[in-house]
Amino acid sequence: MQDKIVMVTGGTAGIGLVTARELAAQGATVILVGRDEARGERAAGEIRRATSNSRVGFKRADLSRQSEVRRLARDFAEAHPRLDVLVNNAGAIFNERRVSADGIEMTLALNHLNYFLLTHLMLDRLQAAPAGRIVNVASRAHQGASIDFADLQMESGYSGWRAYQRSKLMNIMFTYELARRLGPGGVTVNALHPGFVASSFGMNNGLLFRAALRLAMTVSAIDVDKGAETSVYLAQSPDVAGVTGRYFVKRREAHSSAASQDQAAQARLWEESLRLCGMSEGTATL
Repeated sequence: MQDKIVMVTGGTAGIGLVTARELAAQGATVILVGRDEARGERAAGEIRRATSNSRVGFKRADLSRQSEVRRLARDFAEAHPRLDVLVNNAGAIFNERRVSADGIEMTLALNHLNYFLLTHLMLDRLQAAPAGRIVNVASRAHQGASIDFADLQMESGYSGWRAYQRSKLMNIMFTYELARRLGPGGVTVNALHPGFVASSFGMNNGLLFRAALRLAMTVSAIDVDKGAETSVYLAQSPDVAGVTGRYFVKRREAHSSAASQDQAAQARLWEESLRLCGMSEGTATL
């Protein structure tokens, strides 16, 4: 990873922080992205000290807001001629239905449209790299989920868990559709399940939800270092050079759900995502 440029969203805590640290330790220039300026600068400083790599920085952005995704992409483009690796990692679960500043259901806005829009805006920089890679952190939680295109924002019968499941299904469907559109021989894009990780994930919710989640983590979760292994592998391993449009678990290719492999649904999700981001095909502008 020497001299490679990497962006890790949600990079100030959990598996995003570990991913950023491990890639910085291998010599990469790493940009962490998060909402909290103080936490972000602290995380960047910790990584610089732990790795003796001074090329670790932080960019503040609330990725549920499309204006801030665009600002992040614009700031990056002004500072860097290329992007070697984009790790789309930022996400959350919302036990109660909320809407973003753009009026979009929050799980959809943050967990899927953030990936979709940021990737579109970064594509020219990824294509300027010798072998650009996109790594989409999804989840095995997508199993059993389906997308109701008539109620994409879950205005009827909202469930935080079902919304999260759907968003992770969307991550995988987006990965497959983007890989097909990019074709072989250029930028690669792969998705992964990191495992059930003991982290601060989900702690933005109410007391009962947090308590139940902490108990589940105590019983069966893996630590963040283990959870980040597949993200790091897909970002840097020569074993997956040129591999695209795949889903990985524990650094191995795995089968995602039948619903995730529905090409008609993938194409429709792409069109709906363009609409929700105010774009038409080929019009992703900073």
